[in-house]
Amino acid sequence: MQPDRGKVTQAVGKVYLVGAGPGDPGLLTLKGKILLESADVVVYDALVSPEILAKIAPHAEKIDAGKRMGRHSLLQNQTTELLIAKAREHAIVVRLKGGDPFIFGRGGEEMEDLIAAGISVEVVPGVTSGIAAPAYAGIPLTHRNYSSSVIFVTGHEMAGKYRPGVNWSAIAQSAETIVVYMGVQNLDRIAHELMTAGLAGDTPIALVRWGTTPNQQELIATLETIVEQVELHKFSAPSIAVIGNVVKLHDTLGSFYASKESI
Repeated sequence: MQPDRGKVTQAVGKVYLVGAGPGDPGLLTLKGKILLESADVVVYDALVSPEILAKIAPHAEKIDAGKRMGRHSLLQNQTTELLIAKAREHAIVVRLKGGDPFIFGRGGEEMEDLIAAGISVEVVPGVTSGIAAPAYAGIPLTHRNYSSSVIFVTGHEMAGKYRPGVNWSAIAQSAETIVVYMGVQNLDRIAHELMTAGLAGDTPIALVRWGTTPNQQELIATLETIVEQVELHKFSAPSIAVIGNVVKLHDTLGSFYASKESI
């Protein structure tokens, strides 16, 4: 694959929404790597690993648009305006996002705005942390003996960052494995809602922090003990939560990865 680098019609280039994957540079797609090596401008998020950023072409302009725990380098509308402006000056603009652009990455919103501004845009999917982090922890999200269904949900809804919309009662009854993104700050409420909806207090839960990186850490508990354990071990974001019986496989399968720390 070669990115579009021909003449830019009316000085308008193309924006590529590229998923950087969860952190391990080996999980970056080949298409994403080629684009980073060819880009004129790269606008990147906070959770993109230094190893991925090192793959950006030396000549490229690098702009940090990261968001972390309410601290924003750029507001969302400023990021979109920046992408539009850069696409009117350069042929290849990469919007580099941690994980996958469309899985809780606001890539859909950015794509809508770019199209509305008349900017050519292409999505390059990435490996999402909700799949990769549990895998590196030895937790298969589905397993014939434990789970035949999985659901992905954002835990940020409870914090009021987005419009409320997570029906935890329905989720508790909908899948045997629940994967929660960005939910550490709201685990108390999430665990309460799930247990109120019928999940047993001894349902296993795993938190995987900095998944797929050398700093990966894991915390294993149950719905009724997880908040206490998080406070005890000072476990913080960025973390993925996996809830369900598949977590029981961690003790057996997780030992394969010797470079990470279990708590």
